[in-house]
Amino acid sequence: MTLSPRAARHCWHAAINPLHATIYFSPDLGKEFAALGVTDRAAVNLASRSAAMGAVGAGVVTATFYNYRHDLIARHVPAVWETASPEQALAARLRAADSTLRRLLGDETIASPEVAEAADLAMRATEACTRHGRTLYAAHADLPVPEEPHLRLWHATTLLREHRGDGHLAALLLAELDPLEALLSHTATGRGMSHKWLKSIRGWEQSDLDAATDRLRERGILDAAGDLTEEGAAVREQLEADTDRLDAAPYEHLGADGLARLAELGGALVAKAVGAGAFPKDLFAKA
Repeated sequence: MTLSPRAARHCWHAAINPLHATIYFSPDLGKEFAALGVTDRAAVNLASRSAAMGAVGAGVVTATFYNYRHDLIARHVPAVWETASPEQALAARLRAADSTLRRLLGDETIASPEVAEAADLAMRATEACTRHGRTLYAAHADLPVPEEPHLRLWHATTLLREHRGDGHLAALLLAELDPLEALLSHTATGRGMSHKWLKSIRGWEQSDLDAATDRLRERGILDAAGDLTEEGAAVREQLEADTDRLDAAPYEHLGADGLARLAELGGALVAKAVGAGAFPKDLFAKA
């Protein structure tokens, strides 16, 4: 079976990214970090994802996360490391991933051969990931691989998510989309976060959104209603195509049959997690 150019993108969107991202909207993550003394939601989010890089400062986090407001990051990093060490943060995140997946999927699914198979396939794909130029991926690739299948699967989706994400940043720079322009043009596709969540999670103000929207209109990427123009749709498609090209190796290594099976297994798990309330209902609502 020949690997479709869009097959990897579909698998990433339908099975890999959302399975990893359940952690960021899980109350279990907040509980684990609260036990460490970190109670601010933004601090929890920033520490949980950046901890693999060590006790880094705000500049490193802003660079690697790309689309967060720097002021939000600087408010919490590096101060959060005075309350919880990166090692404690990583352990808390793994415990939260365990409890989150058990709650969303159920113990029967967690113990199923399908989860073990999905974990094996996803880990096999990571064998072709590369560290050079991929800061967040490389940091997570240095972490130990969990033994339990559902946590191995979550770890593998983390690696695949960050590998694609690091390549996506290079594509964003080529497309000359700044952090908020990237977010707003993504929202306009119908796949991105709503403006409410861009402000809540990423730290942007309404004035920032308005200014970025004006810039995108001046470039002909958004129309007066805030929707993508034909040119804007082409920019977003080229952006995704460039990201696909930079992220092709793991899925070519897995092969077409393995990729199709991972998409099938992972997609079913994501559907179950979504049905169990893994994400806020208004997360992807436009405006």
